[in-house]
Amino acid sequence: MAYLRFDGRVAIITGAGGGLGRSHALELARRGAHVLVNDLGGALDGSGSSMSAADRVVDEITSFGGVAVSNHDSVATSDGGQAIVQAALDAFGRVDVLVNNAGILRDKAFHKMDHTMIDSVIDVHLKGALYVSQPALALMREQRYGRIINTSSASGLFGNFGQANYGAAKAGLAGLTRVLSIEGASHGIKVNAIAPIASTRMTQDILGDLAVKVSPESVSPLVAYLAHEECSVTGHIYSVAGGRVARIFVAETRGVVLSENTAEAVRDNLSRIDELDAEGYHHPSSLDDETTIIAQALLNVS
Repeated sequence: MAYLRFDGRVAIITGAGGGLGRSHALELARRGAHVLVNDLGGALDGSGSSMSAADRVVDEITSFGGVAVSNHDSVATSDGGQAIVQAALDAFGRVDVLVNNAGILRDKAFHKMDHTMIDSVIDVHLKGALYVSQPALALMREQRYGRIINTSSASGLFGNFGQANYGAAKAGLAGLTRVLSIEGASHGIKVNAIAPIASTRMTQDILGDLAVKVSPESVSPLVAYLAHEECSVTGHIYSVAGGRVARIFVAETRGVVLSENTAEAVRDNLSRIDELDAEGYHHPSSLDDETTIIAQALLNVS
């Protein structure tokens, strides 16, 4: 079995000073990638900063003969995103892989959540991925090659109490993944997302007995594959934890074309509208595909 190497490739990993990001950085570096380790060094809620987190990971990588540099810019601003990508260019001359991993938590029931909790989480998770991806994608388009991996979450895709801000950001990352996969397809760029569960400082108080089975290191092999030139998929989202990998996808029921388009008709046909039929659900690959499905349904009605 051929070993997946990253010799000559350059990877940017945001939020790589600990947890999942650190694990991804170590995994890619062991496989030969030159890694830009980005981390602001803030607390779990995003407050404060420190250079030590990213620098420690760089020291770990260089200790086994890998190549890495640290970066301490914030992903949460356009200038920060530009600076992160430029730092990789200055150090290594190109960017082949971007892993958008940076994140913070500010959990609270939605009716008690103030605007600072919303803004800060959206800024880091969603805007952060946008701000770093945009300059990275521009470079990847020029070189006609690239891999982007976004970090979504089951909290956004399936929901979780007290995480309206986090869930909205993580659901947004799923949408970003789909759009960039379409825009990058003709330029040799593949964009995918993971929805990981791992024992990190974000989750250490909630996983209980599961924590020992879901280390950050159990997530990084999937990231390494999605970051590699042999990756054959784009636009996919994968649940990953403890060595279990499953695809998450958006689908829709066959639906009903209402003979009378009224609220009452919706009420009377709701069970048919909602009916889950494994034989007949639709899995649109894009807005164009969804439009075609709707057009076929409407135009086939006599």
